[in-house]
Amino acid sequence: MMRPIALEDILGGERYASRRDAIRRRVIAHKQARRVAVGDRMTFLFEDRATVWYQVQEMLWVERITDLERMREELAVYNELLPGPAELSSTLLIAIDDARRVRDELQRLMGIDRHVRLEVGSAARIAGVFEGGRHTDEKLSTVQYVRFPLDPTLLARVATGAPLTLVVDHPNYRGRVPLPEPVRASLAADLGDPAVADRALREVRDGS
Repeated sequence: MMRPIALEDILGGERYASRRDAIRRRVIAHKQARRVAVGDRMTFLFEDRATVWYQVQEMLWVERITDLERMREELAVYNELLPGPAELSSTLLIAIDDARRVRDELQRLMGIDRHVRLEVGSAARIAGVFEGGRHTDEKLSTVQYVRFPLDPTLLARVATGAPLTLVVDHPNYRGRVPLPEPVRASLAADLGDPAVADRALREVRDGS
């Protein structure tokens, strides 16, 4: 299980500002092995300690938050994005370029929470578990949070190199994408050794 981001992981405002450009470059590189596009409108980013830390750090910097209690509140919110034991956690971004059509296009995607899955190998299908409150019968957010729980058998298969495939089979949006090897290997490493996420955070934060 990944450890939550703690106050001691956070850089102070001035220190972060002095490193922000370099950190951003490292985060972009890190996300390349954790991001998968399914079609032209849906992108899944598999979260880990480094990606969540960056979101927290950016929020604190942009909002100029220095009060410790408010920092703890932000940490509590963003730590919810981290995967729990034996699961993968992703942020799903729905991109609609034409601002005039956002409402109509989202309406066409209603029920997307019942049409996303992760396939392990050629047979096992894991239905995505969407966070509640971000989709109703009348409204859909362009940002969704999706988890894929793994039982011990599937966990072992992922760890030993089973291919992973993301599938969206909504009537109005379909796509099937095998995870590129760098992404598959990154997720397998997360599941096999919690220390991997700690190292990723240090590399993004400190460049070491």
